[in-house]
Amino acid sequence: MKKVLFSCIAFSALLLTSCGGGTESEGGMRKGIGDVYYGGVFRMNEIEDFRDLNPLNITEVASQRITNQVYEGLVKLDQATLKVIPCLAEKVEKNEDASVWTFYLRKGVHFHDDSCFADGKGREMNAKDVKYCFDRLCASSPSNQQYYATFKDRVLGANEYFESTVKKSPLPDGVKGVKVLDDYTVQVTLNFPFAGFDNILAMPGCWVYPHEAAEKYGDEMRVRCVGTGPFRVNKIKEGDMVLLERNPNYWGTDSFGNKLPYLDGVKFTFIKEKKQEFLQFRKGELDMVYRLPTEMLDQILSEFHSAKEDNRAFVLQNEPAMSTYYYGMLNVGAPFNDIRVRQAFNYAIDREKLVKYTLKGDGIPGTYGLVPPVEAFKQKGFQFDKLKGYSLDVDKAKKLLAEAGYGPGKKPFPPITLQINSGGGDRNVLTAQVVQSMLKDNLGIEVNIDQMPFAQHLEKLETGKSLFYRSQWIADYPDPEAFLVLFYGKMVPEKLEDRSSYNTFRYKSAKFDSLFTMAMKETDEKKRFELYTLCDQVALDDAVMIPLFYDESYRLLQTNVRNFDCNAMEYRDFTKVYFVPEKKKDDKKK
Repeated sequence: MKKVLFSCIAFSALLLTSCGGGTESEGGMRKGIGDVYYGGVFRMNEIEDFRDLNPLNITEVASQRITNQVYEGLVKLDQATLKVIPCLAEKVEKNEDASVWTFYLRKGVHFHDDSCFADGKGREMNAKDVKYCFDRLCASSPSNQQYYATFKDRVLGANEYFESTVKKSPLPDGVKGVKVLDDYTVQVTLNFPFAGFDNILAMPGCWVYPHEAAEKYGDEMRVRCVGTGPFRVNKIKEGDMVLLERNPNYWGTDSFGNKLPYLDGVKFTFIKEKKQEFLQFRKGELDMVYRLPTEMLDQILSEFHSAKEDNRAFVLQNEPAMSTYYYGMLNVGAPFNDIRVRQAFNYAIDREKLVKYTLKGDGIPGTYGLVPPVEAFKQKGFQFDKLKGYSLDVDKAKKLLAEAGYGPGKKPFPPITLQINSGGGDRNVLTAQVVQSMLKDNLGIEVNIDQMPFAQHLEKLETGKSLFYRSQWIADYPDPEAFLVLFYGKMVPEKLEDRSSYNTFRYKSAKFDSLFTMAMKETDEKKRFELYTLCDQVALDDAVMIPLFYDESYRLLQTNVRNFDCNAMEYRDFTKVYFVPEKKKDDKKK
């Protein structure tokens, strides 16, 4: 992989100059009001390389976790509760039927200092910047891979503007439904009521950046980031590390008036093996580990629970995740264009055995649909108990495959290739090997496993070149729609080779689309979630893909980390995270 390296300023100088408030205290830490501390670089690891840091191109979690510290939108999610909270917009208003949304921007918010500006100094962000970014979100462009789908059909004039850019004649006023009322007020008009629109605005495609950066850097925005967030890029060395430094001009303060953020920086490394990552954590070279090595899970949990609370070497956090691990099938073209084949594959897999013995209980068997059975969705009305999913039924699987024309006395089922990505610790390979064995033992199907780098893996499955592939979807926002949009027929491009970042199955169903559209327009949350339940059942009946398991998020933290809440999306916001000095580590506040 080609390595890209650049630096804003020497990071050592940053550590000496960007105190951001507070006075010198123990261990060199700077104490702020309210018993918080400034200083330190938070170190974490991603097991996959990032793909693209351009907000319009972010399609995987490594990129999102980096850029969520650099860019901001009108709203964002609260790290503890996942509720939508104000960000660049200090106040949000919607009309009675949630079809017109008005955003009142904070004053005095500046973009990061960057050479894209004439004097190198970040200028103030205003309503025209929001309009510019939302118009680009709805423009046809190779550098806009997926997020147009969030405004398509929903925002007034989004479709018309997109078509005008396809024809190379962009409408001069951009998206009709996005209006600048004054320097600090933006109004968005929808085609129909949609109470969950603010969830959409928390996604990366809706983040705000300056036109100067887009015009100067173009495709290089994948590594040249200019936002308003609490951290800015200091150094990127692809495949090795990303170093973010504290934004000394950040607009945010805490409830005591302390300037945010507290940390001097955030560092991401890209160790591919989970065991090596865990050993780095044990040596104190990482401040957190997300997802534990499968073969060491029992040992780690036993160590934690057997130690006295005041003598534990690390903090353990655990949360059922808004994340579904599944195998996708290309629903167009043989053999998976036959619903009976897709159903047979689903019935031939023992998910309970997979989770219990292979994953050591790290997950929930995928016996529901694509939407993970988290408590937050249950409370709002998603009816998991009414879903009829798939469990092991070898006789039914064989019967379906025979009806499709395969098996004894019929034509043999052709060998099939299961495409998986490298990285992911041992979980991807172990899961693939178990499924390979089950399909062989239960249906006599030969499965070859093809492992490749993550970027290549995504490229193939998004451009229709993969018949059978490993994937995992983590919620972009806390709503079932964030999962079910993967089945929406309007996400399927006309040509197979055209990129489809959402509906990689190329699945189309008039019944699903009708229910999904009704759900989007429903303002009563309970009814909306009931409609989403029906959507998931339609996709289950059509066996669009194979849900294997739903994640359990296990996370380890060093004992001096504070304000880093665990949540079902593994959504990370370092704005208020801080370290306590060594002698304060016995204070177990989280």
